[in-house]
Amino acid sequence: MIGTDADARKVAAMLYRLTFVAGLALGYVLGTRAGRERYEQLKKSARQVAQNPAVRNTAESAAQQGRSIAGKAYHAVSEKVGDRMPDSVAGRVKTLRERHAAGSGADDWGTSRT
Repeated sequence: MIGTDADARKVAAMLYRLTFVAGLALGYVLGTRAGRERYEQLKKSARQVAQNPAVRNTAESAAQQGRSIAGKAYHAVSEKVGDRMPDSVAGRVKTLRERHAAGSGADDWGTSRT
């Protein structure tokens, strides 16, 4: 004996859901595979750009210029507000100023500024 209309609708709904879930899973797998390939492609391109000598030279020049400007700003600000700071901060600024005048190549983290 064949089932009722309600049973047929339940089976059809289950098949629809199963097909939908299978489609989602397939789309996810194919999408992540394509996404991963594109990610690897972009990563490779970024690495090539970063290793380009012209890019490296430009980045180093920008870093040196930034350090130079930051140093000038540091001195300008510290000279103007040095006498208005709390003693603990003023002492730290004085120490940093002396270290800079001595030409120490290390920054506060112990690394060189190259």
